[in-house]
Amino acid sequence: MFISTAYAQAAAGAPGGGMESLMSLAPLVLIFVVFYFLLIRPQQKKLKEHKSMLDALRRGDKVVTGGGIVGSVVKVADDEVTVEIAENVRVRVLRSTITSVLAKTEPAKVDEK
Repeated sequence: MFISTAYAQAAAGAPGGGMESLMSLAPLVLIFVVFYFLLIRPQQKKLKEHKSMLDALRRGDKVVTGGGIVGSVVKVADDEVTVEIAENVRVRVLRSTITSVLAKTEPAKVDEK
């Protein structure tokens, strides 16, 4: 009535025991690989593209800030960018808060004379 059935278990030193522990790690490794390709890698690529966009920022570019303000770049400093949002209305914003560049300006042509 109160006696439960005892089942035999494989001994720890039995051959093939190492393979079972390796197979128990396989799902964790598979999950990490899936997370890497679906989440981590695209995020790193996006950050790299955003950094290159900010490095290529120059005067005259039309930009959108993190707050949704649209304006054109007047001055680019190390960490700050001066953006003109209306006529004679200029705002200093951090370079990292610029989310996108709407229109790029052409670089100035140098005369070869």
